[in-house]
Formats: sequence, C-alpha cells, structure tokens
Amino acid sequence: MQILLDIILPVFLVIGFGYVAVWRGVFPLSGVDGLMKFTQGFAIPCLLFQAIAKIDIQASFHPGLLFSFYSGAAACFALGMFGARILLKRDWEDCVAIGFCCLFSNSVLLGLPISERAFGPDALTGNYAIIALHSPFCYGLGITVMEVTRNRGESVAVMARAVGRAMFRNALVLAILAGFAVNLLGVSLPKVMDDALSLVVRAALPAALFSLGGVLLQYKPEGDKLAIAMVCVIGLCIHPALVWGMGSALSVPPDFFQSGVLTAAMAPGVNAYIFANMYGRARRVAASSVLIATGASVFTVWLWLMALG
Repeated sequence: MQILLDIILPVFLVIGFGYVAVWRGVFPLSGVDGLMKFTQGFAIPCLLFQAIAKIDIQASFHPGLLFSFYSGAAACFALGMFGARILLKRDWEDCVAIGFCCLFSNSVLLGLPISERAFGPDALTGNYAIIALHSPFCYGLGITVMEVTRNRGESVAVMARAVGRAMFRNALVLAILAGFAVNLLGVSLPKVMDDALSLVVRAALPAALFSLGGVLLQYKPEGDKLAIAMVCVIGLCIHPALVWGMGSALSVPPDFFQSGVLTAAMAPGVNAYIFANMYGRARRVAASSVLIATGASVFTVWLWLMALG
C-alpha cells in the first residue's frame, strides 16, 4: 500500500487535477491543446535532447535490455494486430492501428515520473536508453506496416517516402537524433544554453501529466469492448511479462531490468490515438484504450512494482 501512496498516486493525482480542471471548466480545453503542444513539441524534446546528449552511450545501451523490451513490444504489436483480425474480424488497416495501441507504452509521461519516484533519478539510465529508440522504433514499425497495408501494389520507393515523411516530422525523433549527434561528436553545450534547457525540462513532466488529464477527458469509452480489453491486457500484462521473462533469461542487470519491466507496464500513450487519428482508423478503440488503460494502470503498475521488490 505504501508503494501505491508514495510512488503511483502522486503521478496520477497530477493527471487527475488536469482532468477535473478541464471537466469543471476551470482550465479551458483550448488551453489543454496548447499545453500539450508545448510539452510534446518543445519541453519533452528538450528533456530527451539534454538527457541523450549527456548519457554514457556505451554504458547505457545494454543489448539485453533493448532486445527484451523491443522484441516484447514487437510481439505485442503482432498479437494485437492478428488478434483484431482473427478474433474481431476487423479490416487490416484497423488491425494495424489496434496493434500500435499494444505496441506504444507511455514511456515518457508515465514511465519516467513513476520510475523516478520508485528508484530515484540515478536509476533512469535504462529508461532513457529505451526512450531514445522508442519513437523511432514504434513509429517506424507502425508506419511501415500501415503504409505497406494501405499501398499494396505500390512501389517500394513510394512506401519509403511515406515512412520517411511521417518519421522526420516528429519532434521527439528529431530531438533524439540531435542529442545523439551532440553526444557522438563530443560537443559541450555552453552553460547558458544548458541552464536554459534545464529550466524548460523542469516544466516538462508536470505540465505533460496535467495536460494528459485534460486530454483524457475528451476520450469517451464507447463500444468495441473486446478490442479495448485486448489492448489493455496485452499492454499492461503481456508486454511486461515478456520483458521480465527475456530479461531474466538474458541476465539483464537489476537497474536495467527494473526500467525495462516498469516501462513495458505503462498504459498506451496518447501517441496511440495520434497514430490512429493520423490514418483515420480504429480511433474509438485507441481513444478508449488510452483512457481505460491509464486508469487501470494505477493498480497493475502497483502489482508490478511489488513484484520487482
């Protein structure tokens, strides 16, 4: 119970504040859209850029951690996609969007603050390693499969252009690439710039959590109960279980192991809805899954934290 009170509830209370503030009209819905654009387009990219620019790449990118997390994520994408096709008889394009909901765990808005509260800021190296590849991997896989599905019969060049355009318009991907460039080139950021980045970074997670609450108010859980239940089970239970099993088999060090399992246990992020909306497919499933899985993760993350000891 202490884990729930000390680690999980403070994070979800901030989300709840945003939800209630918008629900009661204290904070305007238009303000939520602006705040989300600030966090997703500026503050969180600054956070990722600064973290990756300074991270020890050789020590941080543990092969066992990355393999266990991303092979588990890819397996969940396949489970969601083929489950939607075989069990629910959805169109292939819908199946890809539902699979993406099972693939994209909320590694930043939920994973970072909960991991920091659980294990301390010095234990986030594994989180940043996962996050560095998260958007490129998930969007790369999801967009590639969707474009292949949509453009059946088109040339490889057409599909490659569609994938590239979608990838390199993403602020998170661009910030991650810039962070790697600064790190690998050994460039030292001027102190004044680093201090300015730190000011923006300190606002990133609280503002993002508050805006996430406001955004969730817009997602009404309607219909598609089986699809939503499947996404929640795969995202909240199967993905962390796969990471746990493979991480144990590969003898992933404890700090990295904790980061991998806990990040995998996060609910689908708002990006799951953004992806579905981008293609106009399974939007109701994606929106409802984000809302319901975020609420359910209060309890499932508590269980995973107790299992991690």
